[in-house]
Amino acid sequence: MTAQEREELEAILGHRFKDPEVLERALIHRSHRQNSNDTDNERLEFLGDRVLGLVASEKLCRTFPDWDSGKLSKGLARLVSASSIHSAAKQLKLGMHLRLGPGEEKTGGRDKKRLLADAFEAILGAIYLDAGLEAAASFLQRTLLEPALAINAGGLERADHKSALQEWLQQRGLPPVEYRIRSESGPEHQKTFEVEVWDAGKKLSASEGRSKKEAEQGAARTALEILEASNGTS
Repeated sequence: MTAQEREELEAILGHRFKDPEVLERALIHRSHRQNSNDTDNERLEFLGDRVLGLVASEKLCRTFPDWDSGKLSKGLARLVSASSIHSAAKQLKLGMHLRLGPGEEKTGGRDKKRLLADAFEAILGAIYLDAGLEAAASFLQRTLLEPALAINAGGLERADHKSALQEWLQQRGLPPVEYRIRSESGPEHQKTFEVEVWDAGKKLSASEGRSKKEAEQGAARTALEILEASNGTS
């Protein structure tokens, strides 16, 4: 990474590193290692994951003082899910700065959800080492927690959208919906799935995702919003 590239990334991250080497290390995927003595970002990702759990837990406790431990646990799982972290990583354009091995380059590693989520956590760990918890928390609030809470604060306590939809239907004595895979597209390592939700023989909603599960969750979320709106409930 050149000095100019580092400065551009630091501007996006909102943090100027006192130790540039820790930032460099956060961007090295294990596939880029040349031998067993080389370093990669896995240790920083481990550290960042722990910082993420601490800061996100405190944020939920302060934001939702009436939630019990069960709701807090479910909210935490949704707030720091791989999908949420992946979205934050893409907003920061971390993929273009990663150092990958030839195999990962060929298979679209710069766009892989798990790889980008790990890189985000490694960056978080690097900021923590470079400037402490306050700086790490500030970065996390700005890039992940506040955007995620702004989008769906009220639904964080739900285990997942499919479960929430099923519970809504059961409470009203209605039959379960049907999930149908409409299409699969893209190369094997980067497929896109489109899933539809059908209710009483009618298509209720549809959503795309990088996995069947992700597409089903998106379709279930939209379906629940439609049903709640049509019944005048929230």
